[in-house]
Amino acid sequence: MKILYGIQGTGNGHLARARALVPELIAQGHELDFVFSGRKREDFFNMEVFGDDFKVFDGATLVTRAGQLDLKQTWRSNDFLGLFKAIKQLDLDGYDLVLSDFEPITAWAAKLRGKTSMSISHQSAFHYDIPKVSGHKISQFVTSYFAPTTHTLGLHWHHFNQAILPPMIEPLQAKPIVKGKYLLYMGFEDLSDIIKFLMPFQQVKFEVFAKVDSKKRYGHITVNPLSHVEFHRHLSDCEGVIANAGFELASECLHLGKKILVKPVLGQYEQLSNALALQGLGAGSAINRLDSEALRRWLEQPAKAPNAYPNVAKAIACWLNEGNWDNVKVLSEQLWAELPTPYTFEQPLKQKLQFA
Repeated sequence: MKILYGIQGTGNGHLARARALVPELIAQGHELDFVFSGRKREDFFNMEVFGDDFKVFDGATLVTRAGQLDLKQTWRSNDFLGLFKAIKQLDLDGYDLVLSDFEPITAWAAKLRGKTSMSISHQSAFHYDIPKVSGHKISQFVTSYFAPTTHTLGLHWHHFNQAILPPMIEPLQAKPIVKGKYLLYMGFEDLSDIIKFLMPFQQVKFEVFAKVDSKKRYGHITVNPLSHVEFHRHLSDCEGVIANAGFELASECLHLGKKILVKPVLGQYEQLSNALALQGLGAGSAINRLDSEALRRWLEQPAKAPNAYPNVAKAIACWLNEGNWDNVKVLSEQLWAELPTPYTFEQPLKQKLQFA
């Protein structure tokens, strides 16, 4: 098939999923073109797997301030006229399938032209009965209609008795743990606040990844420029990870057995629900502010056992070739059966998030 693959550029989780899926699609003989939106072209990095000839649009993105979603500024900052223009002008001729990882331009262009489309994303899992925080009606609406497609494959850490799939991650291999080494990536927080948050823990080595031009050291804290390769090198041997509550990094932590502390972007429905799910699964802890005392308690917690996810990307690529795209349940059951030690989830699906 000739496939147009649309990938949301806000955050790095969507890109990480695509890096896992693209080689498997190519191995199945598919021809791929790519559309990215939500980030400027110069802000993308480590894009080798996508080649050089990809399209980038402004699209739509979220604006945060000090770790909290700013809905008013999000509305003001997005060029919705430009978004509609890109949707209208995007050429879909010759494509057999449009894939979207929460990317609105490709999804809406396919919908308006009656093209077959498929969403492969964590956001697609929110169409099912999964853990969700109450309220946040605007965010719920945006999640539901931001990138509509004719078929959906939702991804999550547990099936919750729904036809959704395990996380789709790149091949990762854990190395012997370096005691006292922790990784931090919080793209929605101010770097100065992060340094202040970590500074009291002189006995801990923190590897921070942030939008800086060069490596900087503040005693036991090293701030690294954003790098897909370097980040995963440190992820492989750290004790634990501190992050916002994005889906993909938490998936990698669970896969490798890294304990995780998340600070969801306040007001962001998906991240708050992710934190709720991590709590309910006993797989992670959540904070609502950069609280050093909460960090101290978390650092004292024991390590987590790894729970290696199957090769979901390869399974999806093979399943796409079969063409029976309405039968997701069989694919879901096959993949969850491969999980070595499935999590249990016994809490109500809708509840209030408790912060450490």
